[in-house]
Amino acid sequence: MSHHTVSPLFAQPFSMRLERALHHLRLGRPIILMDDFDRENEADLIVAADKLTVPVMAQLIRDGSGIVCLCLPGETLDQLELAPMVQRNQSRYATAFTVSIEAASGVSTGVSALDRVTTIRAAIAPGAQPADLVSPGHVFPLRAQAGGVLARRGHTEGSVDLARLAGLRPAGVLCELMNADGTMMRGASLERYAAAQGLVALTIAELADHLRARQEAPALAVAA
Repeated sequence: MSHHTVSPLFAQPFSMRLERALHHLRLGRPIILMDDFDRENEADLIVAADKLTVPVMAQLIRDGSGIVCLCLPGETLDQLELAPMVQRNQSRYATAFTVSIEAASGVSTGVSALDRVTTIRAAIAPGAQPADLVSPGHVFPLRAQAGGVLARRGHTEGSVDLARLAGLRPAGVLCELMNADGTMMRGASLERYAAAQGLVALTIAELADHLRARQEAPALAVAA
């Protein structure tokens, strides 16, 4: 992307976009998370698991790849005894999928928007037990690294970090945005979609810079 044209997605300063994004997450609205400012980048639709509704799940399924993922910290996945999907992860970015899940009760085929929301609610419920879920299923948990985007620049970590910043349970739901023709949504089509839906966009790079600055701020104050 040339430095002369700023995408309308990033016309507002980051601080304003972050504030709007956190507000939207608290309301259960999705936001867009991108790797960086490169318009060729794929974008994910992200929502706080805590605030997930059936209409928003339907939007994720309709406007995304259909592979809806639940991003969780390691301790939650360990509590649920969800093993990695494979012993040896050979995926390009070492995306940490666990075995897929379904709620043990309250679902039919598991694939409807309602069923997927039921599964996610079962997984993130306080005191959730391994018996509350069965595998395989139609929801794909992802293990977020401790340390968030400062440890790994991934959408998985970004969604958990953003839920935390919003004061919600550290759990995010994401799906990659896809055009109607099956290509990944980016560039002008992404800008049109964001404008039509009134969605805020953030980048993982910006989020990492923000969290690093927050981490370093107390040290600077002490040094002064």
